[in-house]
Amino acid sequence: MNMDISVDKLIDELSTDLESLLSTKGITNPGIIGIQTGGVWVAQRLHQKLQSSLPMGALNISFYRDDFTQVGLHPRVTPSELPFEVEGQHIVLVDDVIMSGRTIRAALNELFDYGRPASVTLVVLISLDGRELPVQPDLYGLALELEEGTRIKLDGPQPLKLVSKQAT
Repeated sequence: MNMDISVDKLIDELSTDLESLLSTKGITNPGIIGIQTGGVWVAQRLHQKLQSSLPMGALNISFYRDDFTQVGLHPRVTPSELPFEVEGQHIVLVDDVIMSGRTIRAALNELFDYGRPASVTLVVLISLDGRELPVQPDLYGLALELEEGTRIKLDGPQPLKLVSKQAT
């Protein structure tokens, strides 16, 4: 089922809020990194809107997941790409949906393997209930409560749309 939520509008609002937050913190030209796959799509849009001069990065956290030994490796795993120095850099970490916080934990673990950033600002498109770890986004586009057994994901890349389905 398609959800009647404008992803483009959410990203526009996120980019405005992110510019304001970064300005308040005195951060200029942060490194923008998306988490594969949906986070990369959102990060690409934010990167474009913020007109960052640094190339955008992408993290594939497959090997860092705490359920890796249970679920195995997805057949289309692509490597992470961080085309700038992480050490001492202000980072904007972007994902499409946050729920338990485990994906973000895995992303931070991988990110710190590349170096120690000056700061990490977490931006997500959708924030869901269900945290299992104390991880909260600095900015999110929309907070949703889903019915029991319903999942949500970002479908794309063109056009970006939110899709919900019953969990199997």
